[in-house]
Amino acid sequence: MALSRRVLVGGLAATGAVTGAAAPARAAMGDPPAQAKPRARGAGPGARPVRTGFDRLRADGYRLLDGQKVGIVTNPTGVTPDVRHIVDVLHADDRVRLTAVFGPEHGFRGTAQAGGSQGRYDDPATGLPVYDTYDKSGRELAGIFAESGVDTLVFDIQDVGARFYTYIWTLYDCMVAAVLAGKRFVVLDRPNPVTGRAATGPVLDKKYASFVGREPISQAHGMTALELALLFNGEFVPQAAGRPVELATVAMTGWRRADFFDATGLPWVPPSPNMPTPDTALVYSGTCLFEGTNLSEGRGTTRPFELLGADGIDARWAAAAGELGLPGVHFREAYFAPTFSKFQGRTVGGVQLHVHDRAAFDPVRTGIGLLVTAKRIWSGFAWLPGHGIDHLTGSATVRTMIDAGAGTDEVVDHWQEELRRFRRLRRRYLRYA
Repeated sequence: MALSRRVLVGGLAATGAVTGAAAPARAAMGDPPAQAKPRARGAGPGARPVRTGFDRLRADGYRLLDGQKVGIVTNPTGVTPDVRHIVDVLHADDRVRLTAVFGPEHGFRGTAQAGGSQGRYDDPATGLPVYDTYDKSGRELAGIFAESGVDTLVFDIQDVGARFYTYIWTLYDCMVAAVLAGKRFVVLDRPNPVTGRAATGPVLDKKYASFVGREPISQAHGMTALELALLFNGEFVPQAAGRPVELATVAMTGWRRADFFDATGLPWVPPSPNMPTPDTALVYSGTCLFEGTNLSEGRGTTRPFELLGADGIDARWAAAAGELGLPGVHFREAYFAPTFSKFQGRTVGGVQLHVHDRAAFDPVRTGIGLLVTAKRIWSGFAWLPGHGIDHLTGSATVRTMIDAGAGTDEVVDHWQEELRRFRRLRRRYLRYA
């Protein structure tokens, strides 16, 4: 997902309809909380496999969708454990009346690059009408839902845990539009691939709201799509649409907050073209900040967001970053030639991040440290025009502090009080131990 186009970018575990602005979602048939002990890298023979919300919905015979004309908001990550797409599975099942598909950024089948979508078309595999939700919201999106004729909208997309990853705002926009169109809404949960241990980073100032951040949540939110849907419906949807959406959710089983993606036993499908592995997701909430600068964030390489650089940078940057003593990560002097995006076809110098301790690694602090050191060692450093960095960080504070010579700790300390407030709010909506 690129800044240039985004900014200016068992049974049912937790089901229930929300009917009042302050009414909490009701939980039914929930699983008892598990102990939040870190699971070893790799699922291993002793690990419990994670069952996604879709897996549990299917095992329950799709009772939650009984008698409904169903539309689904999904993308290539909406797969079963044997990597069949859930649209194909639902279309072939007589127990479900699937009548429409809604594609987010990059499209339903995932053919579009950053800042693109597939438009309106009929899916060749199923014949179902596919509607484009990308960069649409409010009455416009509500009109699309009304045109589709569905009764219930289902959301099932793999998120990566960062505020500026647009799928969570597709979720939010669809919830608001569902209220305006009088539609019911169901969220099927999937893991946060970088754990749900904690929220970190600055909280969005509403003056900087955009499609890379509609509402005031932290830069790395540490929540699942289900938990975000509950938060949105309890705090933000009523303000935007006049009341909460009629919401039902289907939780996972087997997932614990300390689990990284490789502990889940689930297949990784790239959620977007430049999110090839869970390792990319691990660093993304920090290094995506380089989309707001004139440095390459590694697009057009095999390690996007792990490789950062620009023409004229040399070994001094890796050395300066290493001197910060940031936990859990090493920095290697690196040279690369992007095949597209910034510096296409030119060899540039920079760093590669090597995360050696995932539990200790703080991606947002690391991203700030890399911005601070890049500006200090490279005379060519610049923010991109339009101050898109402010939309990514959620305010002008990070940019102005770095420009004024602030160090990493000083910048990070500045957002701690707002982060504490968000963490208190967030706790009310967490549904996994």
